[in-house]
Amino acid sequence: MDAQENPLSDAAALPDLEPATRRIAALLGQVDDSRLDGPTPCPDYAVRELLGHLTGLATAFRDAARKDLGASTAVSPDAALPVLDDDWREVLPRRLEEVAAAWRSPDAWTGMTRAGGVELPGEVAGAVALNELVVHGWDLARSTGQPYVAGEAELRSCEALLAPAEDGPDGSPVDGPGDSPEDGSDGDSLFGPPVPVPGGAPLLDRVIALSGRRPDWQPGS
Repeated sequence: MDAQENPLSDAAALPDLEPATRRIAALLGQVDDSRLDGPTPCPDYAVRELLGHLTGLATAFRDAARKDLGASTAVSPDAALPVLDDDWREVLPRRLEEVAAAWRSPDAWTGMTRAGGVELPGEVAGAVALNELVVHGWDLARSTGQPYVAGEAELRSCEALLAPAEDGPDGSPVDGPGDSPEDGSDGDSLFGPPVPVPGGAPLLDRVIALSGRRPDWQPGS
């Protein structure tokens, strides 16, 4: 494909991770120590593990964008429960800024990279990174009793990534973007089977349901 025909050659056409990272950073101020042991929509995670996971994924996808394929991009998110370091209030906002900045480079969206121990195209890795930030941002907001509103473009990207397989003309399943092991999503146990939602449900609810969460989840429910 000619560079002029490649939409990823135009920086203005690249998905922007910054709105998702800014929303998460804004939520952190309301997360005091008393909330760290509270439940989240991720069954195996308390708030502290969710924050640890956010720190780890921001680091991993920052390095994936930079093609800096070291230890941070080699470990599956299922390998162990995340550990939240004492300096997370300083480190996590910085990592969120860094991952958003890294994916502003057109080079991040081309070639091959790695995240969670999975080799995948840069374009797919960027979509997975955005999805992780949007969905886990919702997790954090819902766990700490805060509102959460995401942009339509972000949600459409997440919806396309998480969409289940469709049947082909012969009735056999055809993988959707979120069903291929190459996109890294199958390795994340924090994303379960889709949850049914009523017809006409808001786009955010549909995305959250596609990620295996109940859109009406509340702590203690």
